[in-house]
Amino acid sequence: MSLIVIAFFGGVFTVLSPCILPVVPFVFARSDKPFITDRLPLLIGLAGTFALVTGIGVAGLAGAAQLNEYGRWIALATLGLFGAVLLFPSIAERLTRPLSALADRIVARSQTQGTTRRIASSMLLGAATGLLWAPCAGPILGVILTSAALHGANWHTAAALAAYGIGAASSLAVASSLGKRALDRLKRSFGVGEHLRRATGALVVLTVAAIATGLDTRVLAHIPGAPTNGIESKLVGVLKAKQTSHDARQGARIMRVSMPAALPVQGKLPSLDGATTWLNSAPLSADALRGKVVVVNFWTYSCINCLRTLPYLKTWAQRYGNDGLVVIGVHTPEFGFERDTANVKRALANLNIKYPVAVDNDYGIWRAFGNQYWPAFYIVDAQGRVRFHHFGEGGYGEAENAIRQLLADNGASMTARDAQSVQGSGAQAAADPADIGSDETYVGYRQAQGFASPQRVMPDAIETYTLPARLSLNDWALDGKWNVGAEAAVPAAPQARIAYRFHARDLHLVLGPSPDGKPVRFRVTIDGAAPGASHGADIAADGSGVVTNARLYQLVRQTGAVADRTFEIEFLDPGAQAYSFTFG
Repeated sequence: MSLIVIAFFGGVFTVLSPCILPVVPFVFARSDKPFITDRLPLLIGLAGTFALVTGIGVAGLAGAAQLNEYGRWIALATLGLFGAVLLFPSIAERLTRPLSALADRIVARSQTQGTTRRIASSMLLGAATGLLWAPCAGPILGVILTSAALHGANWHTAAALAAYGIGAASSLAVASSLGKRALDRLKRSFGVGEHLRRATGALVVLTVAAIATGLDTRVLAHIPGAPTNGIESKLVGVLKAKQTSHDARQGARIMRVSMPAALPVQGKLPSLDGATTWLNSAPLSADALRGKVVVVNFWTYSCINCLRTLPYLKTWAQRYGNDGLVVIGVHTPEFGFERDTANVKRALANLNIKYPVAVDNDYGIWRAFGNQYWPAFYIVDAQGRVRFHHFGEGGYGEAENAIRQLLADNGASMTARDAQSVQGSGAQAAADPADIGSDETYVGYRQAQGFASPQRVMPDAIETYTLPARLSLNDWALDGKWNVGAEAAVPAAPQARIAYRFHARDLHLVLGPSPDGKPVRFRVTIDGAAPGASHGADIAADGSGVVTNARLYQLVRQTGAVADRTFEIEFLDPGAQAYSFTFG
């Protein structure tokens, strides 16, 4: 419910953004009409069509992109005709003759036939406007789309999209009402009603031409953005605070029930049939695992939090494998490249993972568990019952105690616990939580926050960006020619850079090579100098490195005092794909 409410307010604040400008002429073109029969149906059509088309897109229905593209051109033709009608009344008269005759037959002399026609035509125009409206992909819309990607199309996603559209329509309704008052005053004072109608028609036709040629997006690139992203970020922060509070309470409950003295039954082991394939093993089923204690770990290979749990999972698999423990990794992808089974196989080899891994590209196992987290692990007893679960990093001691208890309950002879500590290296090494002052940051526009370049992000288009004079902590910016997509940003020319002001011991960046697989060279600096001893595992001391495959790259591991630093990465070749920053 919180997401739906915040989505509504996110839509309300969209009216402050330059992204709303292309649809304003279509809304104001009917601002002199009655609200109930003309403006309200138009706004309902706008909000409804936006929610429907966006929902079809996130649901991943076949042909959604083509449907949206065809609808776009139909909408442009409809609105162009509407503008021509405003500009030339004779066109309206010719068009309405056959339409009126048809309406008379359908409505069968109803007294409300005039009203019915006005409502229908207004809703049609609103639907056409909704097909053209592409709101800024800010934090709130990003949260909605990400939720749909993780959990599939459902009523919650549909309600959030509808709330977003209704919020935007509500703001436009207020703006339209103010416009109507202004127009009424002009008509009464100067008698310019006919000129205003023609001017509005001309504006609508020009707007249609601008959208059809892509001129609107080029113009908007040079308009400074209103602080809507900051407002949306605060609203998303409220949502995350609620979720964090819920998670903290849930985590405390998990810790209480995870003590060896009492491991409650938390449900049955769900089906594992949703896996698209299995690696390191033949397909496993819940029935086949009866008699074994099972650890089911949800992870994805470019997730830094997931990587830091691997040393423990590999240790448990080796330490207790002969006692009846089976560790299963469920690889559920976040980014598109993680759906490539070849990439996952390469990651398993590089990470030295030998236990079974279910490739969960369709989120079948994820949904069967009702899981929402990377990483997460569930511990199942020999009777197939879930007895312990933990979300995120940490809790390793309690988890191992649970494993030992369940193995003992199943008849294994547990010797004195091996006191040897678990150690990871490179990106798998434990984080330095006392000095992490920066959070995971996505570079793609769908979830991006903290972007500080003076230019507004233009989705899926090559644009030139510049660095600001100064970066505040946790702000980042682009420099050079970039094509910013939903998941990743791609340098479109050599010497393109990303700068980030961060506070942490480690900095990682998820990177991929060019789409054709060609390696991409890069160079890293910290506060303008080569990293030296503070270089990460994937670069040299002079900051040089190469993107060879899609994965997480450790670029900084500071050896001295942790302070606010400015990180820069310069891509010497075009084509690299930059996905997200993480810290440790």
